[in-house]
Amino acid sequence: MTLRAIEWDPAAGRDRAGAVRLLDQTLLPLRTEFRTVERTDDLVAAIRELAVRGAPALGVAGALGVVVAMDEAVRENWDDTHLQAAVDRVRHARPTAVNLAWGVDEVRPLMASGREAVLSAALRLAREDEAANRELSRLAADWLLERIDRRRLRVLTHCNAGILATSGWGTALGVIRELHARDRVELVYADETRPLLQGARLTAYELANDGIPHVVQTDSAAASTIMRSLVDFAVVGADRIAANGDTANKIGTLGVALACRDAGIPFLVAAPWSTVDLSMNDGSGIEIEERDGNEVTQWAGARVVPEGTQGFNPAFDVTPARLVDAVSTERGVAEPRSGSDLAALAGNIVAARVE
Repeated sequence: MTLRAIEWDPAAGRDRAGAVRLLDQTLLPLRTEFRTVERTDDLVAAIRELAVRGAPALGVAGALGVVVAMDEAVRENWDDTHLQAAVDRVRHARPTAVNLAWGVDEVRPLMASGREAVLSAALRLAREDEAANRELSRLAADWLLERIDRRRLRVLTHCNAGILATSGWGTALGVIRELHARDRVELVYADETRPLLQGARLTAYELANDGIPHVVQTDSAAASTIMRSLVDFAVVGADRIAANGDTANKIGTLGVALACRDAGIPFLVAAPWSTVDLSMNDGSGIEIEERDGNEVTQWAGARVVPEGTQGFNPAFDVTPARLVDAVSTERGVAEPRSGSDLAALAGNIVAARVE
């Protein structure tokens, strides 16, 4: 797949100084269009509208958003207070995914060194994210193949955690992609992921592009598919992982984990180290974003519930560590259900290369 969820276009923008280029994921798979972003408010809107989404991609968006704010400050003659407020708006555009704030915080200290220093660091983060995704996918595939005695594996995934959610390769889909490269994938069950259908629109789009056998199922079919022994393991991405392995991910993930535990099959979380938040001992303090209820009560702009009925629309849930068999990061694989804490991987610095 040559499409990128987010990248820096050095020749874009009104003064040709560069701008962020986003693949507008709200339009996929029917239309492939890009947004050129050179204003802070436009980037914040794109993040909130899910034109760019997925924790690793949001980390890159946060870092590049600092460059956007600095360029806008020059054009609009902002003072430092105004500039810092713009950076804060990017940082807090979505609350659950830790990567967005992480991306901002990684490059913000370099602002005093100038715009080029910030841009260089942001582009480095993007390269490192892809390298991390490839490494964690390799480690996860090895972990799975050591534990599942089947020639080709049947896998269930929820939401989208592929190229479209990262700067390249993918996390949960990266694991599937790695297994496919080893000729070890029989079939992927992709949950549709209500209410915005990231699984049906985006995951199926990526799987079809890679020629990986797959079907799309309703979210409510996932538990039955698992309990009918049609699946060998489930793999998902993450938006924030606490030190003990509690994992925040797209709403519906918890139900998948519960079914896997009852069926006795592995439930695997795949995410770069930037998604691990060691400041949180467990997931009880993770803020759950609640989105507009209209995403639930409307379909293609038409109301599908009675007048007066409101929509409840939490975007994420938290899967407790006792249900998580493994968390694969580029620093190694932890096994929270067996008592392996993510903090044990904190010192494992790796230097994976982008292939």
